Amino acid sequence: MNNTLRVQRAIHQMTQQQLAEAVGVSRQTINAIETKKYVPSTVLALKIAKVFGQPVETVFQLEEGD
Repeated sequence: MNNTLRVQRAIHQMTQQQLAEAVGVSRQTINAIETKKYVPSTVLALKIAKVFGQPVETVFQLEEGD
């Protein structure tokens, strides 16, 4: 699964820690999602998208074969 977390954080001038606190996870979880080592739950993906004021499809995209 592709994502635009790093770009969205830059647009909103947020650190990984700030995003993590906003959605109730650790900074390491945000890092793992950004580096595609972890696929977030539906609930977490929706929370992240809400923080950025974007549809979930803007932040997360399925890759071929997902």
